[in-house]
Amino acid sequence: MPDIALYQPDIPQNTGTMLRLAACMSVTVHLIEPAGFPLSDSALKRAGMDYLERAALKRHLNFEAFDDWRQTHKRRLVLLTTKTDLAYTDFEFEADDILLLGRESTGAPDAIHQLADARLTIPMAEGMRSLNVAVSCGMVLGEALRQTRAFPKTSR
Repeated sequence: MPDIALYQPDIPQNTGTMLRLAACMSVTVHLIEPAGFPLSDSALKRAGMDYLERAALKRHLNFEAFDDWRQTHKRRLVLLTTKTDLAYTDFEFEADDILLLGRESTGAPDAIHQLADARLTIPMAEGMRSLNVAVSCGMVLGEALRQTRAFPKTSR
């Protein structure tokens, strides 16, 4: 099942929203520190609501620690960025992909762009720069889960 990785997130509300998404989709979130806010329940609670305790969260002290973990587990790194022409809808996702989202303020550094196994973008209307990071995460995760047939089973 694909995972989500957040590179030094800036905005607690977006992180809380993505933790809620991850809890609802049964995926793991890798939070690559340092974050731009205190990593506390109160900072994340407003957007994450009562889903935070159900979210699978793995914290990594820095990108190097995360990348060591990723390489040990042989996981492909898929960076979501505005700096590419490859649409996420034209990409073949694999079950063990990690979807990496950069900082809201600055994205991911060039060094991480170079390490990524794939760089994907969301096609947008002419003149638009970017979507909210949590919205982008939901769109691309949905496609990755669809392609890998990894949506959680419901009991309804």
